[in-house]
Amino acid sequence: MNVEEFVEYCMAKPGVEESFPFGPENLVLKVYGKIFTIADLEEMPLRANLKCDPEWAVELREEYEEIQPGYHMNKKHWNTVYLEGSLDTKLIKKLIDRSYDLVVASIPARQKK
Repeated sequence: MNVEEFVEYCMAKPGVEESFPFGPENLVLKVYGKIFTIADLEEMPLRANLKCDPEWAVELREEYEEIQPGYHMNKKHWNTVYLEGSLDTKLIKKLIDRSYDLVVASIPARQKK
């Protein structure tokens, strides 16, 4: 998955906003003001931090070399996923979806309105 596909897929989700609070190379995508992914646009190969269920995060790291503990993030809840490599696009999209869903689920109902 290249950077354009990644950004397009993420931005198509309801309520997603992009920002660059950590500099022009670090794309931060938020939903309801909370981060669900960060990608370093200058890093090659492209990789993104994605939120994940703690148990599944460990399983993914054990199964896939291109999924590692979240770089500069809480490693219990975040993985760094290499987007340009051998990982199947369907798996990458599933990981993006789960990250988004976890963040949305943590938002109080009154804030979602």
